[in-house]
Amino acid sequence: MRARSRQIQTSDGVTLELYDTGGNGVPLLMLHGWSQSQEMFRHQREGLTERRVITYDARGHGRSEKPWRGHRIARLAADLRDILDELDIQTVDLLGWSMGVSVIWSYLELFGDSRVRSIVMVDQPAAVVAQLWMSPQEQQSAGCILPPDGLGALANAIADDAGGEAAVRAFVRSMFTGPVNDDLWAFVSSEVAQTPRRVAAPLLFDHGAQDWREMLPTIAKPTLVLGCDGSHVSPESQRYVASRIPGALVHIFPRDVASSHFPFLENPEAFNDVVRVFLDANAVSDTRPVK
Repeated sequence: MRARSRQIQTSDGVTLELYDTGGNGVPLLMLHGWSQSQEMFRHQREGLTERRVITYDARGHGRSEKPWRGHRIARLAADLRDILDELDIQTVDLLGWSMGVSVIWSYLELFGDSRVRSIVMVDQPAAVVAQLWMSPQEQQSAGCILPPDGLGALANAIADDAGGEAAVRAFVRSMFTGPVNDDLWAFVSSEVAQTPRRVAAPLLFDHGAQDWREMLPTIAKPTLVLGCDGSHVSPESQRYVASRIPGALVHIFPRDVASSHFPFLENPEAFNDVVRVFLDANAVSDTRPVK
């Protein structure tokens, strides 16, 4: 199959834009984060040429349709199922970044792991909001980045007609803890701008309200967790996620390699190398004969 862009229709009638690099073997399907797009993974489509890579814009994002409904993590998980059905994919490697990891967690919980060979989780805390019933230690381990009342306040600021666009930009800029290249920031900002605030606000609220800690020990597929020393998501939270998943591996990019929530954009070569080694190792173990 040759590389091509195509459209996928979800089970509730929403059109999603998808890019498939083509090729044989188990595909790597990549899920982007909140208010971003599949173009975040342009360097992976170009750099991981030895395998089939599939990316897509989630509903309400990028060039996909922007309906008034379905802006919840569970619906995005159903969209992932619909994509696998439409492409007739029976075995897949999944890579999620940020909110894309939550979509994978929801997919596993709702639809099981029978189609999943391995999982790469990039920089997503087990819980975004520090709920009142969590101890300080639980909040720290989970990687909570917002106080209990912070999620509603942020979503409300994003929904506001007067300052919503500025609130979105400020939140995304906070994901870079240091200076950011002007061209990189312009690119990220342009992708963010494609998600309407009527989509961004309710989806952020639903995403932020989830607590996935109890889900982690149920994951039974080979898993790699990736974090970054310079991200607004603490590396300790990524080590915690990996420690809760049986047999999971963890890799933290040091600041001299990447220093933000976007290591695949900042240093695609280093990012691709780590992902490639993990996927290749699982491809080998998957084909070993059973004794």
